[in-house]
Amino acid sequence: MKKNILVVDDSALMRRVISDIIESDIRFAVKDVAKNGVDALELITKNYRIYDAVLLDINMPYMDGLEVLRHLREKRISIKVIVVSSLVKEGAKETILALENGAFDFLTKPENYTEVKSERFKKGIINALCAACDIKDFNTSKTDNPIRKPKNDRSAGSVLPDKGCRKLVAIACSTGGPKSLKEVIPKLSPNLDAPVLIVQHMPVGFTKSLADRLDDLSLIKVREGAEGDILKKGCVYIAPGGKHLKVKEELGKGFVITLSDEPPREGVKPCANIMYESIAGLSFDRVICVVLTGMGTDGTDGIKMLESKNKIHVIAQDEKTSVVYGMPKAVATAGLADEILPLDNIAEAIIKNTGVLNNGC
Repeated sequence: MKKNILVVDDSALMRRVISDIIESDIRFAVKDVAKNGVDALELITKNYRIYDAVLLDINMPYMDGLEVLRHLREKRISIKVIVVSSLVKEGAKETILALENGAFDFLTKPENYTEVKSERFKKGIINALCAACDIKDFNTSKTDNPIRKPKNDRSAGSVLPDKGCRKLVAIACSTGGPKSLKEVIPKLSPNLDAPVLIVQHMPVGFTKSLADRLDDLSLIKVREGAEGDILKKGCVYIAPGGKHLKVKEELGKGFVITLSDEPPREGVKPCANIMYESIAGLSFDRVICVVLTGMGTDGTDGIKMLESKNKIHVIAQDEKTSVVYGMPKAVATAGLADEILPLDNIAEAIIKNTGVLNNGC
């Protein structure tokens, strides 16, 4: 049976193009279209049990996409909404807020007709709908989410190294990540005894808004990582969209961020595997790897390499609290997870495995 999709956009051209893309795939059908938020809210309120997913524009007359999401939350209507946003700065900020307000995922709206008709935009829509409608394009075999047996000091609740120990927290996430990060990062102490790196799959123009938003919500300092940044304890660095984030060790400086423009790996840029691989072999005494919600398997191979060269502790988000149980499942299935935790417990586990200093950065 085909999945029923609602398309919401104030542009007649975008409604037509998106509808044609959806109808080109035998798994989906455009059930209804709406040209503004008021019409969309009315349709969803009446028919939310019929729709399997909604593609929702943000900037619309009468009622914008953010207002639609807020009303749905107030009405406690649960439905998978994929927001469509342009790459402009303000649009990026609104997209982050949309994800916080319950949007499942987002797509970047092309800026010209050529991009609108591109295979890349089509693939983005279909992939997002597959994830939202739980149509799996990767291995979904059942797993008992095995937690690996304790090795050395990697077991949960192990005694922390002394205060002179150099530690690092490295987080990977994708679909549903911004909402999960909002629940984790603000709970971290500004005196955390480790710097925090984050790879969130996002294109250029969105990671700066994500960093600014998390910084506003948190006591711990959050910024978009830049070339040459020296890692400081109690500070969070988000990989910029369109760049791979790596870490190198420099004499007299310590651990330094370097950005790479090499091609996407597994279709993503930034890529968590590249981040983890760059950390492997550096003189960190402990690396806390955290894998949150996301589609695919990014992070697993990098953590495998990292574990062969460094002492690590791996925390994976559980299935129940994940928007998409892909990335954390891959880590669990590979037997790499020391802990599999609900989202609410992850910040506490990070603090437990790093410790807190008397003063931060």
